Amino acid sequence: MAQKTLLKGRVLSFSGSPFEGEPTEAATLHEALVIEDGRIAALGSASDLSRAHPEATVKDYGNHLIMSGFVDPHVHYPQTAMIASWGKRLIDWLNSYTFPEEMKFGDPDYASEVANRYLDLTTAHGTTTMCSFCTIHPESVDAFFTAAQARGQRVVAGKTCMDRNAPEGLRDTAQTAYDQSQALLEKWHGVDRLSYAITPRFSPTSTPEQLEAMGALWGEYPHCLMQTHLCEQTDEIEWVRSLFPNARDYLDTYEQFGLLRKNGLYGHVIHLEPRERDRLREVEAALIHCPTSNTFIGSGLFDMDGLMREGHRVGLATDTGGGSSFSMLRTMAAAYEIGQLRGTPLHPAQLLWLGTVGSARTLHMDDRIGNVALGMEADLVALDLASTPAIAQREAHADDLWEAVFPTIMMGDDRAVADVWIGGRQAHS
Repeated sequence: MAQKTLLKGRVLSFSGSPFEGEPTEAATLHEALVIEDGRIAALGSASDLSRAHPEATVKDYGNHLIMSGFVDPHVHYPQTAMIASWGKRLIDWLNSYTFPEEMKFGDPDYASEVANRYLDLTTAHGTTTMCSFCTIHPESVDAFFTAAQARGQRVVAGKTCMDRNAPEGLRDTAQTAYDQSQALLEKWHGVDRLSYAITPRFSPTSTPEQLEAMGALWGEYPHCLMQTHLCEQTDEIEWVRSLFPNARDYLDTYEQFGLLRKNGLYGHVIHLEPRERDRLREVEAALIHCPTSNTFIGSGLFDMDGLMREGHRVGLATDTGGGSSFSMLRTMAAAYEIGQLRGTPLHPAQLLWLGTVGSARTLHMDDRIGNVALGMEADLVALDLASTPAIAQREAHADDLWEAVFPTIMMGDDRAVADVWIGGRQAHS
């Protein structure tokens, strides 16, 4: 008989999108859930599930909030060691901090050390799945997938491809980018809980020949994801315009080479032209909001309200290490603040949905992760909604769940993460 685990607490499940109709109506609270064979086997009242599953091992979280583990659809795990580096805009920041650090990832031991450190840090913050850029080095991809596989995590990653406007030690070619990406894809994609993403960093660091090669590779493996950056900063957009004078806009530098499809993930997307918004929506591509990064590097304010109203697929990400925190709670807080600056504050239900179901949807994995529902993989976080004195004194006066959870969204950190389950196994306590 398979081992069963009964978790008791306030269990949060989403039955719909809180961006459609009244936000609170999209969520349901249960008292308990049962884990069996790494999946959620039952949801309901604590008494009913206790009677139905008397053989289950019981873990009682009391008043903690049990919900899906956080899903982070845009990160750079190789930037772990240089997170929170001072005072540059995008292009100078890449040259001053990012590229020197990424040069080290040809060393398998260093890549493995950072990959494991990154997964330790993110697990402590309640993140159970992420989609990561690696470096140009195949060793960096092997290290990340090996570390995640040992932990039983569902992750996505890919070799970053660059053949211009980067240091000599960080450039490949159109052909080597194709060959190495294909070899890594064949080696790792679909193994256990691992998925490969074709990964041109962004148009300025790829020649048209390399972008064409990446588009051809994606055409051969259309079931894979493709991740890149788009319209992050105004000076970046001007740079793209100078490099691709015949392109209609930034998005066209991808579109003309076969790099615009439903399985595409486009990070930042702050300064989109009307045509770009229309085309991204038409193909049902994913837009990834990186609020701490967008403020830290001074990129701009993402139009969450407008893009959601237009029907876009949107996820929420830390963008480690351009983003200034490994915490999806801190990322939700930044998204709330940016919403306030744009005059459209986000409800707590919308923030939690974005960091779980919404982000899982961008990865086309919302049938497996990102929610607490029957049959879903048991990637879970238990949040202490009174983790610090400052949060506890505010939570004590809450009238409902949303008022209770909002102080943790705004002021919480890894101290709020009481426990994490990955694939039905306790991963952090």
